[in-house]
Amino acid sequence: MGSTVASEGTAAAENKVGELRRDPFAMLPFCGYNMADYFGHWLKMGQKSGAKLPKIFFVNWFRKDRNGKFIWPGFGENSRVLKWIFERTEGKAEAVDTAIGRVPAKSSLDISGLSMTDEQMDTLLSVDHEIWRDEASKIPEFFEKFGDRLPKALWNQHESLIRRLG
Repeated sequence: MGSTVASEGTAAAENKVGELRRDPFAMLPFCGYNMADYFGHWLKMGQKSGAKLPKIFFVNWFRKDRNGKFIWPGFGENSRVLKWIFERTEGKAEAVDTAIGRVPAKSSLDISGLSMTDEQMDTLLSVDHEIWRDEASKIPEFFEKFGDRLPKALWNQHESLIRRLG
């Protein structure tokens, strides 16, 4: 999943600032060698190191409600998600399996003092399969840029994602 992250372009990238582009970990403008080899390196490291590697968490602070308003109260509250991440890595916080990975169990995310409704939390922690199917359909175009050097394991993960999304 990390190899397919999309982000807004920056001044260092070869596209317009603010334009969405696939650039895992914002590395494309800075990587000194072929990104397919970079991905392969990290896959090999994972096979050798296993649980010793750091955990990777995706965060989307910009989910909106049906009225187009941002659900999460703002960056000042991001420490609540970091708290869940630390507790999760220590085995103290619960997660729910989804098609795209694990998300916080509603009861595990500390929202004390916030005025968040159950509906907002449900939206925040939900996975919209239609949006993710659209996202997944754009991954092959990115992967194809790397030709035969792209590790087969990444194609396998993409195929698994498509199956999980239905």
